[in-house]
Amino acid sequence: MASTNDLKNGMVLKLEGGKLWSVVEFQHVKPGKGPAFVRTKLKEVLTGKVVDKTFNAGTKVETANVDKRGMQFSYKDGENFVFMDMDTYDQLTIEPAVVGDAAKYLLEGFEALVATNDGAVLYIELPAAVELTIAETEPGVQGDRSTGGTKPATLETGAEIQVPLFVTTGEKVKVDTRDGSYLGRVK
Repeated sequence: MASTNDLKNGMVLKLEGGKLWSVVEFQHVKPGKGPAFVRTKLKEVLTGKVVDKTFNAGTKVETANVDKRGMQFSYKDGENFVFMDMDTYDQLTIEPAVVGDAAKYLLEGFEALVATNDGAVLYIELPAAVELTIAETEPGVQGDRSTGGTKPATLETGAEIQVPLFVTTGEKVKVDTRDGSYLGRVK
């Protein structure tokens, strides 16, 4: 248990019957008239839903222990993803629903942060950008345009992104894992 006066960004709270909420931002407010309160913006850990919630100052809230560990993606076992803890070499099998869109940018040997609470995997977090090879793309033809054009390209993981016309098959590119955008070529 913690007090609302002890809130910090990133802290995970257990509210509303066991749902986990991460504190995105908070603000202690002491109005001229009336009691102090804490205004927060909370993000539900599992769904990503963001809500505003106000607590009276000093209210007790239950905190959740979320363990974030760096793990390496080992292989796919059927539909599931198997990650290995680099310190203990323990393997952890994670369902595709938990991995979500991160699966589009996962290659064997890639490292990710795996967040768990009481043994249950909450989510995985990839680095902001990863380097992947273009598996297939059409040759780009420069036409009459004033700005640079883009074309679709398939990555070695199977994900499809938009790349500039000069990128060719077999080139290594940097991709933003948050929105799948092309960030540049890798030398």
